[in-house]
Amino acid sequence: MKKKRGSRFLQTLLTFIVLIVFAFPFVWMLLASFKTQSQILSTGQLFIFKPTFHNYVSVFQEYDFLKFIWNSFLVAFGSTLLSLILGLPAAYAIARHHLQKLGLLILVARIIPGITFLIPWFILFSKIHLVDTYAALILSHMLVGLPFIIWIMISFFEALPTEIEESGLIDGCTHHQVFLRIILPISGPGVITASLLSFIFSWNNFMFSVILAGDKTKTLPIAVFNFMSYSEINWGALMAAACIITLPVLIIALVSQRYVVSGLSAGAVKG
Repeated sequence: MKKKRGSRFLQTLLTFIVLIVFAFPFVWMLLASFKTQSQILSTGQLFIFKPTFHNYVSVFQEYDFLKFIWNSFLVAFGSTLLSLILGLPAAYAIARHHLQKLGLLILVARIIPGITFLIPWFILFSKIHLVDTYAALILSHMLVGLPFIIWIMISFFEALPTEIEESGLIDGCTHHQVFLRIILPISGPGVITASLLSFIFSWNNFMFSVILAGDKTKTLPIAVFNFMSYSEINWGALMAAACIITLPVLIIALVSQRYVVSGLSAGAVKG
């Protein structure tokens, strides 16, 4: 009993230490978003200070942050939706017809660093006048989102028993109807997992947007540069902006964590 109690105490202590290490940057960011510049730079006002909402007011009134939120949402939603439309049938075909070579090719496309494509994309999109458009950002974000969705769903579709599809065909469904009416509904956890992770990647993406976005399509990760100048950094507004960027991802993670866990397990269907 003493050994068990000691082991539990040690496990709890280690968990608490890890939690503090990982949570402290987020807590500091949240507290700093309610501080003035002088309070942030003062070591004596880390936890005890007079809060202010000026940073959040400044973010929305002076920097038009609602526009950047809309841009990020539109790009993330568009790239995720198109990746699902193309990726789900592709993953199903690879899983059912055992197209290992095609799957390997998609994996290679996923492994290649995205920065490799930036210059060719910029040249191509410049030639066809798509720089600073939503289309360019959506297509570029699909470079990672599409292979990611395909690889998550391949393992999920492989776990589904073929008897389900055979039953649907016997009942008079076509292959397309089996996929749309039977396979996709029972693959809900996997689809949700792939969608959420693809959306989060696009929401947080900086590299593609910094090259292909402009004043009209600037997304949230690029907009934080508005708070930095040659002479100083507006830490309060920057932390407020960081909290705004983090909040949707945090809500999505908390609400959908059980779907993500079951989806990544890839064994959701039994018997």
